[in-house]
Amino acid sequence: MSLILPRPSYFVKLRFDKRFRKCRDALVRVRYLIIMNVWLCRTARQIEMILKVHNTTVYRVVKRFRERGEASLWDGRQDNGMAKLSEDYLGLLDRIVRGNPQDYGWRRPTWTRELLVQTMYAQTGVHIHVATMSRALTLIQARRANPRPRVRCPWFPAVKTRRLNALRHLLATLPKREAAVYEDEVDVHLNPKIGLDWMGKCQQKEAWTPGKNEKRYLAGALDVRSGEIYWVEGEKKNSWLFLDMIHKLTRVYAKAKVIHVILDNFCIHKGNIITVALSHFASRVRLHFLPPYSPDDNAIERVWQDLHANVTRNHRCPTMTQLMHEVREYLLNRNCEKRFGIKLNLTAA
Repeated sequence: MSLILPRPSYFVKLRFDKRFRKCRDALVRVRYLIIMNVWLCRTARQIEMILKVHNTTVYRVVKRFRERGEASLWDGRQDNGMAKLSEDYLGLLDRIVRGNPQDYGWRRPTWTRELLVQTMYAQTGVHIHVATMSRALTLIQARRANPRPRVRCPWFPAVKTRRLNALRHLLATLPKREAAVYEDEVDVHLNPKIGLDWMGKCQQKEAWTPGKNEKRYLAGALDVRSGEIYWVEGEKKNSWLFLDMIHKLTRVYAKAKVIHVILDNFCIHKGNIITVALSHFASRVRLHFLPPYSPDDNAIERVWQDLHANVTRNHRCPTMTQLMHEVREYLLNRNCEKRFGIKLNLTAA
């Protein structure tokens, strides 16, 4: 098939270029570029290399242009009627994806594109191809990811809500002479936590492990007002570690009349040791326990997530001493940023 087209006049080519510049449809722009390259006497193979399209596409576009003119460059499917992927359809698809297939009568616990096609057909009467479902999922920005494991709180929802509302009211009406912190512990392993990272093509990075794991533990307290974090370190996660944290809080907030500590129901936060120790503070330290299995309501959990992301995930520290130095450096830098609005450039010793 010949690619020869009659050369256009200057004014025809000017109007052609103007409509090309105004066009926002990527496929239509490619067809315009094919015709422009043919007018420049380029071969199908040359156009294929330039525009990254198959040479059969070049011949097909030229044939239609020769028969129907410039109108053939536009998508003929625009007269097919209302698009199936309407806003209502995509909105319903978004709600269904956020649910579970078993809520819609299926035995399978996870969604597939085929299952979504059948479910949407039952809900709307609109049947689409599986490939179109892929496009619809892209439009609603759905993604395949691992779910986060959670333990259901054993409390009644109303009881849990009352406890959380009481804590929020406490923080909202906190007197100036009183302090409040979120408290929690975190494990630091010499074996690196494995996480996602960017890699080159055909590359899989390696996270070197020391073989024999070592552990250190941090008990931390996040100040509600300033956002600064105070911490103590230990080789065991027990009541003594938590007690060290309480003693440090009494020194940090030496002028505070009452120190409110919001924390979870971990066993080291309770027991005879803690009860006896708190009795010596004359109610100056008050513990407020969150509902069971409510990590999202403990603000310090997000600090530990950032610590893992910036220090321990895929780390390359060969010794626990160096790793703990990196942990301290990160937390000090964070406190400096919260207090002064600047970041320290601390270097390893």
